[in-house]
Amino acid sequence: MYKFLLSLLVFAGLSAAALGQKVTLDYYFNHEVHTNAEGKTMRYHYLWDEKGNTGFSIWGDTFKSLGATLDTVGEAPTATNLQGTAIYIIVDPDSKKENPNPHYITPKDADVIAKWVKSGGVLVMMANDSANVDLQHFNILAAKFGLHFNNDLQNHVIDDSHFEDGVPVIGTGSSIFKPADKFFIKDACSISAPKSASAVLRSNKGGLAIAVSLKYGKGTVFAVGDPWLYNEYVNGRLPAGFENNNAAIELSKWLIAKTKTARRNRH
Repeated sequence: MYKFLLSLLVFAGLSAAALGQKVTLDYYFNHEVHTNAEGKTMRYHYLWDEKGNTGFSIWGDTFKSLGATLDTVGEAPTATNLQGTAIYIIVDPDSKKENPNPHYITPKDADVIAKWVKSGGVLVMMANDSANVDLQHFNILAAKFGLHFNNDLQNHVIDDSHFEDGVPVIGTGSSIFKPADKFFIKDACSISAPKSASAVLRSNKGGLAIAVSLKYGKGTVFAVGDPWLYNEYVNGRLPAGFENNNAAIELSKWLIAKTKTARRNRH
């Protein structure tokens, strides 16, 4: 299946020069654990190798099908452990509800990450509704780019019989998705952004930005108010007509393309 997918993507115009880009997923700010059926304490939630609904294995396979390599970083970001990373993804930083000893994002962390982006890195920031994420410290990093994750709830979906309540509006300034695309993103927070940012997705009530992109120095930031592309919503479970699996492909292609642009700008 993935060989077929890769052939389609290459046919669609993905340059071979994009192959081999390293996509690093943060395992430090998001570090949730639970006890499995055998009584063992294990990491879970938004992991590359996690194949259950709460994992990122399908999105990871999408990146790999595009020729990228996957990595993780389980320590606070530094210039050294981010070296060689083309795309850095931070998703759903822990609150005390999720981790009794969370690793909050500090001003020092934000400085390191912002400097990495400015020199050409591509950063993905994935928040959540305020009841399920530490927005206070995530916004220390967001502020570096003029962004702010708001303490609100957009595209609220009461249960899975109301999928249409989770359909966002594709932003007119989006260069990632097509206006006719139909996605599902529920219970996201909105994002305040500077005029230089592009609203990629907007809420279906009020039209508030829930995903934005912007340039920062030689690099790029993509921010979204929900983890969004974890397995539960890209595994074909959604009703016919929803295209979250295509969203994962299109976003991945766009992120990889931005790393190519950054490499050119360095020379």
